Amino acid sequence: MISIAVDPFPSDMALRQLWLKAWGDAGPARWKPVLERSLAHIGAFEGEKLVGFVNVAWDGGIHAFILDTCVDEDFRHQGIATRLVKSAQEAARERGAKWLHVDFEPHLLGFYRGCGFRPTEAGLIAL
Repeated sequence: MISIAVDPFPSDMALRQLWLKAWGDAGPARWKPVLERSLAHIGAFEGEKLVGFVNVAWDGGIHAFILDTCVDEDFRHQGIATRLVKSAQEAARERGAKWLHVDFEPHLLGFYRGCGFRPTEAGLIAL
């Protein structure tokens, strides 16, 4: 049974292990400074094991941003990412955000559309 938790503050080791399985690299060296600045973060757990994660960054006002949605490859196609994003939407709304933004690669269009996001124009510069 997969449980969803808001602001679980997983350990650096737990996030690193998930990041390796989901993205193929270790991610940030330390997560606590990132999570402390977030509006919210959501974890998916099988027992004590972190199997999914999404971060909700914000501008300090009414705009929040979905970042780093990921699920351990062994747990994909079970609706976990959808549950994470829906929980992120609820947390952002409850904490005062009026808009929730997400950027994603084209192959994820169906997923994010299924979560209720509509297309908008945006810009991006690689730094």
